[in-house]
Amino acid sequence: MTSGHGRNPGMGSEERAVTGAVTVQAETQADCAAVAAMHIASWRAAYAGIVPDAVLAALDVEQRARERAQRLTADNPFTNLIAVDGGGPVGWVCFGPYRAQGHRPDGELDGRVGEILALYVHPDRWGTGVADALIGAALAGLPQPLVRLWALTDNVRALRFYARHGLVPDGTHSTFRPRGSDVDIPELRCALVREIG
Repeated sequence: MTSGHGRNPGMGSEERAVTGAVTVQAETQADCAAVAAMHIASWRAAYAGIVPDAVLAALDVEQRARERAQRLTADNPFTNLIAVDGGGPVGWVCFGPYRAQGHRPDGELDGRVGEILALYVHPDRWGTGVADALIGAALAGLPQPLVRLWALTDNVRALRFYARHGLVPDGTHSTFRPRGSDVDIPELRCALVREIG
C-alpha cells in the first residue's frame, strides 16, 4: 500500500466523529510521530512473512514521521484521518481520488473513482472495531459510486475485512515493491460499487 497525506474536505480541523471507544479526526502535524510508529507496528505485524524481514526491520519511525509532516503541509487531494483513544492514535486511513497511474502518488488522478490508499490499525487494536470506524469514515468521505483499493494478495486478514465492507477483488492484479527492496509482491485490486443518493 502506498500512503498519501493531505486535507480532509468533509471534516474541519476541530470536527470529530466519536465511534465506540475511538474518535475519528483529521491527522495533524502533532500526530505525525505517533501515527508513524503505529503505522510501522502495523506493517511489521501484518506483513511478517509477506514483506522481506529486512524491509520490515529497516522501517524508521523518525523518517516516516518527517515524510508524514511534509505531506500534510503539501497541497494534495488525499484525506488522512486517524482513530484516537485516550492513549493517542491507534489507526489511520488515507483516501481520495483514484490513482490512475497505479501506485504513483504523483500520477494522474481519476476523480470519478474513489480510492482508499491505506488503512492501518495498531496490532493491539485489531478486531476491536477501530478499522470498521476508519473504513466507515473513508467510505462516507468518498462521494464516488465506485471505490477501489489495493491489497497484498497474501494479506488474507485484510482481504476478509475489506470483503465484509463490500470491497471484493475485481480481477485486476499487480505487484508492489516496498521501498528498499528488489522484491515484487503480488497484490490485487478490490472494488465496491454503490449507489450514492
